[in-house]
Amino acid sequence: MNLEFSSQQELFNHVKPALNAKTEELHRLGYGYIQDTDIWNYLIESKWKTGRDLALSDIVSDILHVDNDKIDFFLKGKLSKKRRSQYFDNI
Repeated sequence: MNLEFSSQQELFNHVKPALNAKTEELHRLGYGYIQDTDIWNYLIESKWKTGRDLALSDIVSDILHVDNDKIDFFLKGKLSKKRRSQYFDNI
């Protein structure tokens, strides 16, 4: 059976159970701030950046076996690049 997806959003929705399973694992290991979208974004920007015609089984395997520390480092790097400022309302 050959599955084709018309968009990345459709693929994301299809592999959401695998992303949720990985997110739950990360939360149990103390990475409570990592969300399923962080895992997806990490894999899009690193592992799947040049990939074409990836098999669904490979995508699910990548999600379930991605290195936890690499996701953590990726997310912290993204957060450190965001502009941060103080809040002065409601003081």
